[in-house]
Amino acid sequence: MLVHEGGERNAIIDRRLGCSLAAIAGAVNAAGFLAVGYYSANMTGNVSALASGLHEGRMEVVLSCCGLVLAFVAGAVLSTLLVHAGRRRHLPSIYARSILLEACLLGLLGTIDLLFPAQPRDPLLAYGLSFLMGLQNATVTRISGARVRTTHMTGMLTDVGLELADWLDTFFNPVDPARRAATRERLGLHAAIVLSFTLGGISGAFLYGWWSGLFLLLLAGVLACLALPGALSHE
Repeated sequence: MLVHEGGERNAIIDRRLGCSLAAIAGAVNAAGFLAVGYYSANMTGNVSALASGLHEGRMEVVLSCCGLVLAFVAGAVLSTLLVHAGRRRHLPSIYARSILLEACLLGLLGTIDLLFPAQPRDPLLAYGLSFLMGLQNATVTRISGARVRTTHMTGMLTDVGLELADWLDTFFNPVDPARRAATRERLGLHAAIVLSFTLGGISGAFLYGWWSGLFLLLLAGVLACLALPGALSHE
């Protein structure tokens, strides 16, 4: 799931990867909002909040949103640098190792959430979670050839709309059965990712409300379990 890329991947692998990591991203996004009042995966909303903050003269909001966006980009940059380094060394396991790194850092943030007061806890959680969402999204985008994104629901919903229209069109216009099947496959993939993100967000909201930092530690353990088989692979 976190080793094969390009032509070695198929719809089943992409669906497993996309759904599992989208559910975790949704949970992290909801938990981050409950913890610090910002969404760590929703850069569209953060950029909009930045613009509103500028209009209202609320510089603390502007600076916070700038920090979240920069942290997300920094995570994507680190993921890309790791992937390039892994490819140069012919390490297919680099994607799994990137997700394992995310798991370790998420575990660290969960520990910070449990042990530290609001300062310095809140900024570390806000920027740290955004960094991890950028890292995850870039890693999944790279390994799937941009077919899968786990935090970018605006793009996923756009794809669902496009593919739903294409699929409906096949009922009114004769097309190659292979094309119809491919459209249905893409529609199923992206709809499943959106649903997984949503269910992850619902679960994250409830479970973080009950367990706080322990929930982040649980998510870190789940991520580690997903990444370890690929990280230890010698393919």
